[in-house]
Amino acid sequence: MPDNIISEKTIEEIDDAQELEQIKKIEAALFIAGRFLSLQELIMLTDVNPILLKRLLEKIEEKYESDEHAIQVVRKEEMWKMDVKPNYMEMVNKLATGTAEFSKAEQETLALIAYKSPMKQSIAIKIRGNKAYDHIKKFRELGLIKAKRTGNTNELTISDEFYNYFNIEEKKEAF
Repeated sequence: MPDNIISEKTIEEIDDAQELEQIKKIEAALFIAGRFLSLQELIMLTDVNPILLKRLLEKIEEKYESDEHAIQVVRKEEMWKMDVKPNYMEMVNKLATGTAEFSKAEQETLALIAYKSPMKQSIAIKIRGNKAYDHIKKFRELGLIKAKRTGNTNELTISDEFYNYFNIEEKKEAF
C-alpha cells in the first residue's frame, strides 16, 4: 500500500476529530449566549452547515440529558440554549442575582476606550458624560486601561491586562 493513500481508519479519525471540534464550537456558542439562539445564528457563529448542525445539536441534547451533567440543552421550536437543570436552579440563582461584573454604562465606556484607543479622557467624558470619570477610575484600578498625562487631560489606552482579562489572544485581530 503506497504511503500517499490515507487509510479508511485515518479518514474516520479525521472526521471524528472535525465533528468533535464542531460540537465544541456549538457548545461554546450555546454556553456563552445565555439565551436562545436560532439555527441561523448558530450557523453564522460556528460556520457549520445547517444539516450537520441539526444532527450535532441532537447529539449535544442527548449528551446533556444524562444525569452526569447539571446542564441541559433546551429546545424551543427551532431555537436552542444551554441552561441549568431545574434541580440545580435554586442553588445557582443565588449567584445569578448578584450584580453584573460591569454595568451597561461601564461596558459602553470601556468599549469606547478600547475601540478608540488611544483617546483623550476629555473626549471620552464628552461622549459618555461625567459618570465616565468613575468608570475610568475603576478600569485603571483593575489595570484594564492606562492613563498618561498629556496637557490638561489624560491619554487613555488599553493595557495588556485588558487582553488577558477578556481572554483576547491577538491584539491586532481584536480591534
